[in-house]
Amino acid sequence: MTARNTFSEYGGRLRDIQPDFAAIIAPGLRCAFRDRKQVTLAGTTLFGEEATRTIWVCDAGAYLVLKALAFDSRGENKDACDLFYVPRNYGSGIDDVAARLGPLLDDPEARSALAILRRDFLSIDAVGPMRVAAFLFEGPNDELQADVVSFVTRPLSLVGGL
Repeated sequence: MTARNTFSEYGGRLRDIQPDFAAIIAPGLRCAFRDRKQVTLAGTTLFGEEATRTIWVCDAGAYLVLKALAFDSRGENKDACDLFYVPRNYGSGIDDVAARLGPLLDDPEARSALAILRRDFLSIDAVGPMRVAAFLFEGPNDELQADVVSFVTRPLSLVGGL
């Protein structure tokens, strides 16, 4: 068995990719490989060249899992704002977010992410809505904070996470 098959893929640990090169394993990363889609990017490079590339990106369910886990460890206002932005703007509505999130709930890190969202986004005075308001308005905003609670918790209720 090779070393590549024997390591533990736990978030926060290093994974040796080559003898002199390693990467930090992001908590929830498995979800990004399960909930992903291809997008095509086209534009101009930093050197003025025209280029088009098709790449894999994580979809809305995995993104929420990764961001919730990041918010738990970093507590950044931007992470809280991203957790509001995706359910507010993804697809044709919150049902689309729930459809991407639901299939991931067999993963323990996805379930941990839901617990973080429940803990930090259930009331307008909770840390999540307050940090979104701090990011967007530099201070409290009851109307925005109520929207944050609604948009973040609705997908959770649709997947049985509330």
